[in-house]
Amino acid sequence: MAAPHLVWKDGRFGQTTRRDTWWASPLLVLLGFGAFLVYANWAAWQNQFYTYGPYISPFYSPEIFGDSPHAWFGPKPSWYPNFLPFSPAFFILWIPGLFRFTCYYYRGAYYKAFWADPPACAVSEPRNEYRGESKWPLILQNAHRYFLRLSYPIWAFLVYDVWKAMWWPDGFHIGVGTVILAVNVVLIGGYVFGCHAFRHLVGGGIDQISEYPMRHKLYRGVSCLNGNHKKWAWASLFSVGFSDIYVRLCSMGVWSDWRIF
Repeated sequence: MAAPHLVWKDGRFGQTTRRDTWWASPLLVLLGFGAFLVYANWAAWQNQFYTYGPYISPFYSPEIFGDSPHAWFGPKPSWYPNFLPFSPAFFILWIPGLFRFTCYYYRGAYYKAFWADPPACAVSEPRNEYRGESKWPLILQNAHRYFLRLSYPIWAFLVYDVWKAMWWPDGFHIGVGTVILAVNVVLIGGYVFGCHAFRHLVGGGIDQISEYPMRHKLYRGVSCLNGNHKKWAWASLFSVGFSDIYVRLCSMGVWSDWRIF
């Protein structure tokens, strides 16, 4: 006798005995994550309206090469191929992008929403075998730990951007944009430092971590963030997108940055 809500392997796609709205969660992920991917790619290709005074969009930071005063090494380099479109975002956005794409939480979310692998728990999928992450191309997901390490310098630059966002030509001030960029840093920090791979890194990559008291304490300390990894993931996704929108609309003159102090 089959367990409750269990479907047979050869069941039709979407077949299930579940009576709840199991499709709601993957649908929301499809719409939310899909909308972010479309906007992020569009914003990265614009190469304009990404700075306003001391503010810089997190999609473009650090600006390694570019035309704004924030650029570390000046405008587009001469060695950059002329036949390729140019944007400062191309140099750095792939790091946090691939970090999120290979994230353990996001895998579970978009596997269901985009690939229906499976659509939901105990719901038949459109294939007869599990395509694990030991085969091409999903084996590339195992590079997540390396994108984690590359993401820390990016986060550090975002922290520095908050400091710069408080210094205007006429002195020290805090605007709404400063607060938005600061909140974004906190949310991204909660997401990055609550990463499953970061817990493993802090734990020293040890299998029996309980035998190492100090490592165990560090591991448990990081786990307080990991317990809400899903919330940090979505909150930081929203905040980084909204930060870009805020700076972009200020730069375009659509709205003005209100100075708090």
